[in-house]
Formats: sequence, C-alpha cells, structure tokens
Amino acid sequence: MTINNTSVFQKILFLFLIVAGLYFAKPFLMPLLIGGILATLFLPLCNWMERKKLSKGLAVFLCLLLLIAIITGFVSLLFWKVSEVITDIALIKQKLFEAGYHIQKYIFDHLNITIEEQFKILKNEQPSYTNIMQIIVASLTNFITTFVLILVYFVFLLYYRTHIKNFILKLTVPSQQNEVEKIIYNAANISQQYLVGLSKMIMCLWIMYGVGFSVIGVKNAIFFAILCGLLEIIPFVGNITGTTLTVLVSALHGASFPLLGGIVLTYGTIQFIQGFILEPVIVGPQVKINSLFTIIVLVLGELLWGIPGIILAIPITAIFKILCDHIETLKPYGFLIGETEIPKQGFIEKMKILLKI
Repeated sequence: MTINNTSVFQKILFLFLIVAGLYFAKPFLMPLLIGGILATLFLPLCNWMERKKLSKGLAVFLCLLLLIAIITGFVSLLFWKVSEVITDIALIKQKLFEAGYHIQKYIFDHLNITIEEQFKILKNEQPSYTNIMQIIVASLTNFITTFVLILVYFVFLLYYRTHIKNFILKLTVPSQQNEVEKIIYNAANISQQYLVGLSKMIMCLWIMYGVGFSVIGVKNAIFFAILCGLLEIIPFVGNITGTTLTVLVSALHGASFPLLGGIVLTYGTIQFIQGFILEPVIVGPQVKINSLFTIIVLVLGELLWGIPGIILAIPITAIFKILCDHIETLKPYGFLIGETEIPKQGFIEKMKILLKI
C-alpha cells in the first residue's frame, strides 16, 4: 500500500487553515455559535408554540424573554450566594495576610531578600490603577457587546431557521436532499439532547453537592454546590476546580482535617454516581466523546478562544461527531472521537425506561 504524500499534505494544510481561521474569526464566530446552540436548545419550544397557532415572530420573542428570564434568575441566585460569602471577606483577608507573612518570611530566610526589597519588586511588577481601569472598562464593553450579539443571533437564527435549512438543501443535488435533511435534523436533535441532558445533570449535581456539603457542615454549602455543579460544563477540569476551591476556602475558614476529608469524600462519591449513572442515563452514550479527545478539544478550545472556547468545545465536538456518523467518508473520524463501546441493553436502558428519559 502506498501513501499519497500530496493528499496527506493537503489534509494537514486544510486542518491548519481551519484552526487559523477559527483563531482569527473568534470575534465573529464565538457569539454566532453560542447564539446558534442556544437557539437549538429552544427550537422544540418554538416549534410547539407555532403549532399552537402563535405567529413565528411572537414565538421567537417569547423564547427570547424566557432565555433572558433564566439568565437573570441564575445570575441573581449566584450573586445572592456570593454576597453571603463576601460577608466573611474580613476573615479570608486575615488568613491571606497571615499566609503572605509566612511566605515573605520564608523568602527572607532562604533567599536573603528583605521584606522592603520584596515590596519594591511587587510594586514594579504591578500595573498602574489607570491601566487596571482601562482593562476593566474594555472587558466590560466587550462582554456587553458580545452578550447583545448572542441575543441578536439567537433571535434571527430561530426566526430564519427554515430559510437557512432550505438554503442548505438547495446547495445539494436532489438525490441527496433527503439524506442532508436527515443530517440537519440529527445534528439539531443531538445538540438539544446534549444541552438538555447537561442541564439536568447539573441540577442533579446541585442537589447532591448541596445535601452532601450541608450534612458534613461546610459553610456556605449551597454556594459551593452551585459552583461545583456549574463548573461541570468544563469536563474533568471544572469539577476538580470547584472542589479545590471549596477545600481552600473551607481551610481559610479554619475547617478541621476531618471536614476537609469529608469534602473530598463527598466529591469522589458524587463523581462516581455522575460517571456511572447520571452521564449514561441522562446525557446518553451517543453524544459521548472519549476521554482523549475530550482533553484535546478542551485544550484547543482554550488556546483558540479562551474560556468561551472551553465551554463551546464539547457541544461543538458532539455535533461534529453526529455529522461524521451520518456522512460515509467521515465515519472513521466519528468512530475515532466516540467511545469504544456503546452499551445497547442492560442497566442503562432499564434506567432510561424507568425515568422515561
């Protein structure tokens, strides 16, 4: 068997151009993709309202109001719980000052750098208040602009969804239109399943973390339960980060070693339940990406788009996988990305029937 070097080179060049295009097109593509994924999530509701004889414009507007209400409610809940944590900021500051003092003393004892010299180094390294304010204003402006763009894309992608689908169908030959329509349907359906399943799993994690942290006596247990559940959006890294923050803040509050061990034990138990019950039953094996490519797409997402790239990496890869599974020439890539085995019968199927998922 011979390998066509020109073909391999073309594929590598094509892949490089895609990655470069994603990097430089971030300001345009990121809000568009977030808006598109959110529109896909609300698509069943929008279709249902239209079947109830509501006009398309009114149905889309009601979906927009519901999305804004959900975001507002969630942000309000988060800030309410953050305000409870902030009430203990004086204690946290004291603990941090004590830790800083011990670090300075260690540096002086081992590196012979006086505290005055350390302060001079820190002062030279710190940016000015003007630069800090410029960064904050620029970040806030960028966030507001991006958020408005996401809402605009969300509205118009929902409103023109049929028009866009017909455009895609017109690009294909008549003999392949049925297959393309099936691919579009499956891609939309799989993204809905992933996002709805992820939302259900996060709510289950909120309950389990909330009960677990409250039982063992973690201060501000509800806040840390919400934090750990929400960070599940980022596989592997998110839940570890949430639990680490819970342990660190609890330690700053003077938690005992048994309590810190209880936090770690609670985390391990919930992760076991999540991995062997919640994910297979709620999210479903057909949208599962194997661990290797989960890490790869998370790293690439962070390198290309930062935190939004990490959040978007998994749903975009799940949609790409379902496209590969339905296009003959791309099926090997779908196989490579997916899990090695998908159980057909047994405990998972029984649980799905029991929970009517």
